[in-house]
Amino acid sequence: MVSPKPAGVPVIETARTILRAHRLDDFDAYVAMWADPGVTRFIGGKPRTREESWMRFLRHAGLWSLLGYGFWAIEDKATGRFIGEAGFHDLKRDIKPSIEGVPEAGWALAPQAHGRGLASEVVRRVLAWGDETFQGARTVCIIDPENTASLNVAAKCGYQEVLRTTYHDGATILLERQA
Repeated sequence: MVSPKPAGVPVIETARTILRAHRLDDFDAYVAMWADPGVTRFIGGKPRTREESWMRFLRHAGLWSLLGYGFWAIEDKATGRFIGEAGFHDLKRDIKPSIEGVPEAGWALAPQAHGRGLASEVVRRVLAWGDETFQGARTVCIIDPENTASLNVAAKCGYQEVLRTTYHDGATILLERQA
């Protein structure tokens, strides 16, 4: 089990983004992103309500404070706008085989950020931080088999398919990456 020391949320950057802690003033943009059917099509399968988004939003602070890792808000450097989130979590998922205790990478971008190569740019930076923080431990991600965009990002970033399984009665692919 990977357990770095809990700490504040580090600020890291890519060429076009700043990855930082979620802030209350991100919330309306966060709600809009998670209410968009294009964003949730492969992540949960249905748009989230404001209340569901609030619970997920709160989870970010908890992950960082308890585990020493979590998700960053993605801010567009050019506009200062919230455009997504990415990072690692351990959600104690009811999935076989168990991935509990293994940092699970994830990412989601608002529709206005799609198709610009930002996901690959951000995920590469997040993984570089993870390689350093987790001292070479493996990380995993789960992706819907129909989500070709995220599967392409995962492959570009070194993830390889381990197996196909189910999660919440839906098909999913478990991928892993060794630093």
